[in-house]
Amino acid sequence: MKLIPTSNRSGAALAAVTLLAGLSIGQAAFAQGKGIDEPFRASYKSTLAGKSVVFVPVAMGFDLAQGWFEGLKKELEPLGVKVTSRDPNWNTNAGAQAVTTLISEKPDVIVVHNPDVQTYAKLLQRAEEAGIQVVQINMRSNYSSVVYVGADWVDIGEKAANAVVEACKGKSDKVAIVQGALSAAASAYTLKGVENVFGKHPEIKVVSSQAADWDAAKAKGITQTVLKQNPDLCGIVGFWDGMDSGTAAAIKEAGLTGKVFLATSGGGEQKGACDQVKSGAFDLDLSYDVPTQASNMAASIKWLLQNKGKTGTAKGSIYTTIIPITKVNAATEGTCWKLGKI
Repeated sequence: MKLIPTSNRSGAALAAVTLLAGLSIGQAAFAQGKGIDEPFRASYKSTLAGKSVVFVPVAMGFDLAQGWFEGLKKELEPLGVKVTSRDPNWNTNAGAQAVTTLISEKPDVIVVHNPDVQTYAKLLQRAEEAGIQVVQINMRSNYSSVVYVGADWVDIGEKAANAVVEACKGKSDKVAIVQGALSAAASAYTLKGVENVFGKHPEIKVVSSQAADWDAAKAKGITQTVLKQNPDLCGIVGFWDGMDSGTAAAIKEAGLTGKVFLATSGGGEQKGACDQVKSGAFDLDLSYDVPTQASNMAASIKWLLQNKGKTGTAKGSIYTTIIPITKVNAATEGTCWKLGKI
């Protein structure tokens, strides 16, 4: 038997008495129907209150940016977090200037939607070195900030390409690719996924692979030319449904809706995704679900604002679960979200 020194026995006894007293108080409160204050709530709320988050999209005037912004406000503003935006309106230089200015202003968090992989990279590094947490959404730069939330573009490219391969069986095997902006992560990584699949199918003949720069009018013009040169085209992989509304319009004008399989991707907004699939304009729209992305960003920001450590000491990615939208589920309530209801 091991003997416990008297001083240790006294300390142990005191600790036991204290513990029992605490339990007795808690039990008494429960017995009397009285509540007990949750011990971590106050520090959580005080840590978040008064903090600032600034969103820098490529532009505010479309469903993705509006959905992310409203989702952030919904989750963070009730906690006293100030959520604002700086709108470059598709001007990359204006976006770089906005980020540069924010580094001087020192908000707690910058959320950025990069126009390409390079332009903001050094600026985002400078921001984190200045103590600002940086969250990148959907199109990341070459610099890996503390958090990336967004689509796995290689996976999207593979899923879209596989669908086109399946649709082209028994047909001409001629396909076209309508890219976004060549230097954008979403475009470059999606193309890699497409190449991964088409490389395994030597029967597939890529007759056109051109960049429409996220512009529906350019996508329509490219597709019109491709269809004139290849009236037996069996499939098209497009890189964004906002742009591919133009691709679909060219297919319709050529009288080939339902004959040329169009696979695209987007944020899953009702008018831009589900309604287009229901109408037959798109055969497949791979949704990365903007509301869920906004929720993931907000949760990450809540965690980051409570982090007392050095900015950027831990880095990670939250890849979105992709929702394939087809005729099977396009009419189902909840498959898509509605911008007007956010």
